[in-house]
Amino acid sequence: MTITIAASGDAAQAVETVVPQLVSDLVASGITAQNPTLWGPDAEDESAKRLGWTEAVVVSTPLLDEIDSLRDELAAKGVDHVVLAGMGGSSLAPEVITRTYGVELTVLDATEPGQVLTALADRLERTVLVVSSKSGSTVETASQRKTFEKAFTDAGIDPVERIVVVTDPGSPLDGQAREAGYRVFNADPNIGGRYSALSAFGLVPSGLAGADIRELLAEADAVTVELAQDRADNPGLVLGAVLAGTSPLRDKIAIVADGTHIVGFPDWAEQLIAESTGKQGRGLLPVVIGTSAPEITAGLHDVQVVRLVANTDETREVAPGEVEISGSLGGQIMVWEYAVAVAGRLLDINPFDQPDVESAKVATRALLDDRPEPTPPAFTAEGVEVREVGGIELGDSLESAVAALLSHLSDDGYVSIQAYVDRVANPQLEEVRDVLAMRTQRPVTFGWGPRFLHSTGQYHKGGPANGVFLQITQVPATDLEIPDSPFTFGQLVQAQAAGDAKVLAEHGRPVLTLTVTDVAAALPVITAALR
Repeated sequence: MTITIAASGDAAQAVETVVPQLVSDLVASGITAQNPTLWGPDAEDESAKRLGWTEAVVVSTPLLDEIDSLRDELAAKGVDHVVLAGMGGSSLAPEVITRTYGVELTVLDATEPGQVLTALADRLERTVLVVSSKSGSTVETASQRKTFEKAFTDAGIDPVERIVVVTDPGSPLDGQAREAGYRVFNADPNIGGRYSALSAFGLVPSGLAGADIRELLAEADAVTVELAQDRADNPGLVLGAVLAGTSPLRDKIAIVADGTHIVGFPDWAEQLIAESTGKQGRGLLPVVIGTSAPEITAGLHDVQVVRLVANTDETREVAPGEVEISGSLGGQIMVWEYAVAVAGRLLDINPFDQPDVESAKVATRALLDDRPEPTPPAFTAEGVEVREVGGIELGDSLESAVAALLSHLSDDGYVSIQAYVDRVANPQLEEVRDVLAMRTQRPVTFGWGPRFLHSTGQYHKGGPANGVFLQITQVPATDLEIPDSPFTFGQLVQAQAAGDAKVLAEHGRPVLTLTVTDVAAALPVITAALR
């Protein structure tokens, strides 16, 4: 078996009780046959056009020679730096693929102007931009494309020679790109963004950057026969039962990279799980944590710890109540995609739609159209502006504001930290996650904005109403115009944060916003208030 899973405690009991029913219901073979009825009549229309990922290896293999040829063509011209403009699954999958294979890919899934400026200033003369979007209407990706088009032109570089587009056939972007003369790779339109890792969206940027995408597809192919069989040892069924079959349901999935060679996989799995399951007041909350995270030792009743380990030897002895899984990157991608589809069936939801993602986009557009003055802060403490959305009584200090937010945290709740800052310049900000988890003894997620809006953002609004939200936003030192747009990147990221906070509050989720100018200087102040 190319994927090994071992479980103990409630997870083992779930495998023992749930998997036989999944086998009896022919769920594995049904998914492989792209049977849209598996998730109920309400999901049938959407499921009928979202199961193409089950045959991604077959569909994607013909792309490999074309990707190799383009990489060689670019290298001959001295173009060896790949920048990816994309959001959600179309950026997270290439990021984990290239990191695992140890090749460089600059992932630009941000609207923070400093991060965009850094990408523009990095080897532009040797850069090819891959624009990945199913439709091309995603505001982040469209803004990034316009900005690079102008930068190439200003530098005397023909954008036609430096921009590659990945999109669905017949999409608005497809027509625009072909009219402009750009190189276009069409993806299978029957694959949703979060399931697109082994489609053109995952393969084109990864292959151009130098990852061994042939090996990746071979790894995925090696597990497909197991996944198609209605058997008790099918890893997709086993993992699906682990994720959504525990009783009572452990609906917080703590994912730990613990010795695996796959770099960054929990971040990709996070968006797959959250966007697929967080809806109708139900869902699974993925929590990406380290090996010494407080959630592991707290013994929380609603947390299922899943460790990604090095090999099958590691799975022979599993800590009580935990799950361990090992395998290749291509194999893991396929197994988790099957498992999340299975989890949707167990939760009685449609794992292929994302009804609440659009709400934050609508709120952002409204703020960009009207561009009202920012809400004045309730107060400023040591350089940190403090605002609330949703009726929190803040008090008069940063410590009291944090305490007021956490007073809304229930015994089955979680905290979400959402950082709308330059993640390239400020990776240390993630350290506050463990600080808050230690204080609350509850699961704490950390997401970089706006990229999390295309992944866990669905869960935060559509899943159980038990989250409390801490936004950290940044006043950019330098703003950046977006060509042919009435707003700047700084205004865009501000609107995205404010729009999401507004929608969260409308869904009854309390939000505390901390705005800083200098992230590094403010970090000790914020950390002290969170302890």
